[in-house]
Amino acid sequence: MDEHFDPRLLAFLRDPASYPHHPLEVSELHTHGSLVFIVPPLVYKVKKPVNFGFLDFSTLAKRRYFCEREVELNSRLSPGIYLGVEPITRDGEGFAFNGSGPAVEYAVKMRRLAPEGFLHTRLQAGTAGEPDLERVAATLVEFYQKQPSTPEIAEWGKVEKLRISTDENFSQTEVFVGKTLTRAAFDAIRAFMDDCYDRRRGVFEKRVAAGWIRDCHGDLHLDHIHLADGETRIYDCIEFNDRFRHLDVASDVAFLAMDLDYHDRPDLARFIVRRVAEKMADPDMAGLMDFYKCYRAYVRGKVESLHSVAEISGDDERAAAAENARRYFQLALQYAVCGSHPQALVVMGRVASGKSTLAAAMARELGWRSISSDERRKSLAAVPLNLRGDAESRAVLYAPGMTARTYDSMILEAREILRSGHGVILDATFSKRLFRDRLREMLGDRDLRWIVTAVDDETALARLRLRERRHDVISDARSEDREFLNAAFEEPDELTELAKRMIQTSDSNDEVIHKLLVAMATS
Repeated sequence: MDEHFDPRLLAFLRDPASYPHHPLEVSELHTHGSLVFIVPPLVYKVKKPVNFGFLDFSTLAKRRYFCEREVELNSRLSPGIYLGVEPITRDGEGFAFNGSGPAVEYAVKMRRLAPEGFLHTRLQAGTAGEPDLERVAATLVEFYQKQPSTPEIAEWGKVEKLRISTDENFSQTEVFVGKTLTRAAFDAIRAFMDDCYDRRRGVFEKRVAAGWIRDCHGDLHLDHIHLADGETRIYDCIEFNDRFRHLDVASDVAFLAMDLDYHDRPDLARFIVRRVAEKMADPDMAGLMDFYKCYRAYVRGKVESLHSVAEISGDDERAAAAENARRYFQLALQYAVCGSHPQALVVMGRVASGKSTLAAAMARELGWRSISSDERRKSLAAVPLNLRGDAESRAVLYAPGMTARTYDSMILEAREILRSGHGVILDATFSKRLFRDRLREMLGDRDLRWIVTAVDDETALARLRLRERRHDVISDARSEDREFLNAAFEEPDELTELAKRMIQTSDSNDEVIHKLLVAMATS
């Protein structure tokens, strides 16, 4: 993606001597659309000459217009921070700020905010909490209440208009399938969005009629919120495309809630949603969070993916952007298939039914920890994972007491993971109702989703025989054990049809995970 940035201009902006106040040094940051030069006590921001479709800075006139628009719009939530737009002129063989020659570029001039005041930094330092988010909620509510919902703005809350943005996202990210997201995730998230439009059209129409679509911020993540000296400043709103700001207020808040989830603070995500909804007297906001957080996480995945292929960025920066993109896409998938509430996905089934393969695939797709009964059992017994002992040692390893100890260990760890606000995958046969009841008692049905794997006899036998020729298999079950193990399996008939999902695993691993994720996203 060639950005055609003049290297001589780049050298000028990197030189401390270029700036009128002569800073001691210049620090540089890149985004997908801008170059930011930190020259204390100021910051200069130059827009890249790029056109991503949703963002078009391809001409000098457009870059000037959007610089001016950025200053104008950000005065709403960051008064006194945006100082104006300065032309960069060509003077003879060089460049100058506000020189006498023709303008070749424009820069937004800002006051530099103290790094320790950014919400992201405060969270990392452990100095941010509910009082800070209460301040943010109050600032946002005051802002939203001042924004009118004109007929032109309200249009962007309709399903047909919302589809423009989500369809654009999928069109622009398909090139990244196999790089920063998988085909299964791509299709499942798209299916989730389409399903929400079909099933919840009435909710979206109600929001439009009630005036909840307003001119919002549009890019409300942690790095754009600054708390210091009793001031709450929220800056860097979307200036380059009005439809990204003409939003349901729930969508704007969802961006911040999603970013708090991303940074492992789901407790604060729930807090900010609850407080804004209470202050706005909006009882329907929470019910829209999964949809809008999924959308917001996907947008961040797209932006980071674009950054990961930007030629002007260095190799390390591109690699970091690609990893960020993968994590955002995983989060979007979590919202699509499991929602915001942390859940334990229990992948269970008969021997050789493909449960461990499926559990591992789900762990990769969602970025969740998978707890395997085969691994846990051997770890508790201090047995090497790939060692299959003789009949006598296996009798000890699979004795009822050791089995109970294995399941108890898994269940207790799963409970702790859920309490921390994260999801988890449990990979075990759960062949006895005793252990299923124990899990339900400890975790509660609300936190559980059961995935029951099944396969035809021929495929199961083939898988077991293949194990006999491999040395990297943790499970001890072999073909001679199948009849005994199946006879001991108690069907999970006590689970309701809504609580469990049956999945056939005879197809390829990619086909099975694809089918399961799409089904979960639309159920």
